[in-house]
Amino acid sequence: MPDPKLEIQMLHDRVMVRVKQGSGERRSSAGIVIPATAQMAKRLVWGEVFGVGNHVRTVKVGNRVLFSPEDQFEFEVQGQTYLVMRERDLHAVAAQTSEDGAGLYL
Repeated sequence: MPDPKLEIQMLHDRVMVRVKQGSGERRSSAGIVIPATAQMAKRLVWGEVFGVGNHVRTVKVGNRVLFSPEDQFEFEVQGQTYLVMRERDLHAVAAQTSEDGAGLYL
């Protein structure tokens, strides 16, 4: 008998985020390729929110968020890797419009 599909609901202040998987290589603004093995300062990454707990106040499913991938919990569902973190571990949210944003755009 096959397993039934179950809906995942995040609890409390937890946020489920998926990071775009890539080769790890980056390109500088001058066009220089930086290999994935190059060590630099700790780097924040952007991800997309796929689930939020009932105590999350600032982000919604579909938002892009900035966070540190270090020390997060990782899990896999149907071949996709997701991270789970507390809302307070997020550094920024990219939204369509904002009253008090930094004035920067993606």
